[in-house]
Amino acid sequence: MLGIQHLRQHAIAHSLFPETSLKNAIDRLGFIQADPIRAPARAQDLILRHRVTGYRAGDLERHYTSLDLEEDVLYAYGFIPRHIQQLLHPRRPRTLSRLEKSVLETVRQSGVVHPRALEERFGNQRVVNDWGGYSKGTTRVLEHLHRLGLLRIARRDRGIRLYEAVLPPTERRSPAERLSDLIMVTANILGPVQEKTLFANTAHFGHLGSTRTAVAALVHSGALEKHDIDGIRYVWSPAPLASEETPPLVRFLAPFDPLVWDRRRFEHLWGWPYRFEAYTPPARRQRGYYAMPLLWHDAVIGWANARIEGQNLSVEVGFVGKRPRDRVFRTELDAEIDRLKTFLRI
Repeated sequence: MLGIQHLRQHAIAHSLFPETSLKNAIDRLGFIQADPIRAPARAQDLILRHRVTGYRAGDLERHYTSLDLEEDVLYAYGFIPRHIQQLLHPRRPRTLSRLEKSVLETVRQSGVVHPRALEERFGNQRVVNDWGGYSKGTTRVLEHLHRLGLLRIARRDRGIRLYEAVLPPTERRSPAERLSDLIMVTANILGPVQEKTLFANTAHFGHLGSTRTAVAALVHSGALEKHDIDGIRYVWSPAPLASEETPPLVRFLAPFDPLVWDRRRFEHLWGWPYRFEAYTPPARRQRGYYAMPLLWHDAVIGWANARIEGQNLSVEVGFVGKRPRDRVFRTELDAEIDRLKTFLRI
């Protein structure tokens, strides 16, 4: 009978696979969530450093143009292999405004475009963005056209997205095929995934069909399998459960790492609630601005806050229970800090 120990080991073995090349890791993951906060590095880099041999902060952006990658929204915003990203489009169609049509035509004629170039032509009027703040109107138009699949991110210039027009795909999949494939991609990166989480994070594909019906069909066909563990239904791709013990390594995981992304699963697997507190008022933070879950063996036993101070890296760790006192843990904690320094080129 499957238990929570099997689930933990399987989740770790599935997500933290042996280090490989950057392209292979991206293909195996299928999606890497992006976040602009650097504390001490961006989320996409912190996610890849555990899975790519010799990875350094910024490598994804440096090699982006050679990786057949796109930036888009799967269940969050991030980097997606092009063949998967094409499953997302077309999204729900809508009529373009006059300004959107003009911007799109300008980009088509110009090739790769920096948002600043469009400001010179269309002005830099500010509009309210999705977070209640203000963005430049032309930037918002570019973001909308990108979301609709009419523009793509060609590359970045000092973090600023440069846009170009998208050529229509040569092959069209049926809505049902697209939906099934997108569900499988989501189940793969978050797997083993709670069924509730899978439904919640594929619901926005409802224009392609019923996600619940599609999941049921995938289970019936054997492409996915279901298991109830502690009364919670989990879904994952059929694979032998990891039978070997998780190696005695310390890893600092990004708050958006797929291993810890689902907070409900996190609490079920490791018995305590983890929350991302960067946007929590400082006085109400319990674990820190960018506390990274600390994995030891197959348990998340605490968190680490890391920041660069001049030419040095400062790391503070906290624990849910008692700090392990054995020598192996101390050695592995120091080794993880050293790996983080190397990754940050400190």
